[in-house]
Order: sequence, then structure tokens, then C-alpha cells
Amino acid sequence: MRNVSRRQVLQGMGAGIVAATGMGLVGCGGSAAITEAATPEAAASGESLIVFAAASMTESLTKATDVFTRETGTEVTFTFDSSGTLKTQIQEGAECDVFISAGQKQMNQLDATADSSVNTEGLDLIESDTRFNILENEVTLVVPEGNPANINSFDELTQHLQAGDIKLAMGNSDVPVGQYTQKILAYYTLNEDELAAAGVLTYGTNVKEVTTQVSEDAVDCGIIYRTDAVSAGLTVVDVATKDMCGQVIYPAAVVKGTKHEQAAKDYLEFLKGSEAGACFEEVGFKPLSE
Repeated sequence: MRNVSRRQVLQGMGAGIVAATGMGLVGCGGSAAITEAATPEAAASGESLIVFAAASMTESLTKATDVFTRETGTEVTFTFDSSGTLKTQIQEGAECDVFISAGQKQMNQLDATADSSVNTEGLDLIESDTRFNILENEVTLVVPEGNPANINSFDELTQHLQAGDIKLAMGNSDVPVGQYTQKILAYYTLNEDELAAAGVLTYGTNVKEVTTQVSEDAVDCGIIYRTDAVSAGLTVVDVATKDMCGQVIYPAAVVKGTKHEQAAKDYLEFLKGSEAGACFEEVGFKPLSE
């Protein structure tokens, strides 16, 4: 997994986000993020951070971080992937200053204060006192343009899966969005192994892969986060309830061993603020205060 710089992500997204030039730039909320006078001081920081974050945060976190860099001069390099993959990389010693997961499970597996039934290996790889819940997302059922299979709800999806006449894209079992999908299947008493054997399921290694399958009309529907649906311009036909799959909460924390502890803490503090919150809300996240 290669690291991707903030500017490389911005260029690849093609979303018209302009890299910092030092003046006259606009933040996510639509107001000027910095002034010309503030720029020389910010640029003098010279700090850099490596952030591992869930793939579903790619667009919004990149945009928010652009504001952070303009205001502080701290450069940020990202690795976006499934939370399970990122957790494994941190465990294996990958250099990382901040981890933001799409599920509590992956963060708990690195947190010495978590219950041993979850942190089964006794890992102590995050600074527990910096951990907080940053965002809430929703799990949604999405369809390709025009909804050719005419699937309009999870109830209808269940009927089609039982009939074996559609194809659903979902995340792998080690990916949070896949784990939420498994809970939805269990809620409807559907057997995933039987569905997979019947050829009605396809899988993605992270939520972006699932989103792409739906966007490219390779499947009849997919289960992804609301934020990915918004970013990809996909039609949401239903939203999973808390009873179906629980809440989708994203925790964040500083990773132990960071060489940039204060900058990492400052970054997390920035992400709690209104400027970053506006970027997250644009794609459907709900910022949390705890």
C-alpha cells in the first residue's frame, strides 16, 4: 500500500479543489480560510503527519486537511483503505501518526484500554487518552443510474436475493461496511454463504470498490455508506436502521510512537472544529462532539 500525498489525492479527485497558494482561498464552509498576513507564519511550521483513514473519508478528509495545512503549514500524507487493512499495517509497524477507523472494532483492537474480548492480542498501539468519536455515518442501499432492477428498499432486496435474480455488491468480512452488511443479512435471516454460492453476491476489499461496482453498473445494487453515495452521485433507495446494523461511528486517535505528537493532537483538535465539520457534512457525515 503506497502513501498518497494530500496534493496527489486532490489532483486525482478532479473535484476542483485547489492546493494552497498562500492567499484568497475558501474553506468548506464558504468563508475565507486564511489571510495573506497569516500565510508566512503558517508555512514556517515545517511539520508533517502521516494519517491512516477509512476509505470512505477520502474526499471529505482531504478537503478538510487542505484547510488545516493552509492554516498551520503542517503537511499531511494519507493512506486511505479499509479499516482492517490499516489496523494490520499499524500492527506490523507502518509509520503512522493518526488513525481514523470506520468502526470501533479496528480501533479497539489497537487500544490497551479496550476489553480483552476485542483486543485479543493485548495490543497497545494508540494513545487512548486522545481517542474520541469523530463522525457518524449511515449504511445505505444504492442502485446504478436508472435503477434498472427496480430495487427500492431492503425489504425488496431481500425478496430478490431469495429469488436469486439480482446481484448485490458488499464489502469483505474484514471491512467495516462488509460487517455492517453481514448484520443486515442476519437481520433478514439471509445466509451469506448460501447467497455467495448462488452467485448473487460480489465483494470489494473496501467501500470504494463496492461503490465502483455500482457506479459502473456491474451489479444491480450495493450496500455502502451514505457519504460514498453522495461523493459518487449514486441514488440512495433505503437507509439501514440502528436495529438492522447498529450505529456507524468513526473513532480517531494518535498512534503511539509518533514523532509529531503535538502536531497530531493539533490535527485531531482541528477535525473537531466547525471548518472540518463543514467538509464532513457536505458529503453526509454527522460530526460528533465526544
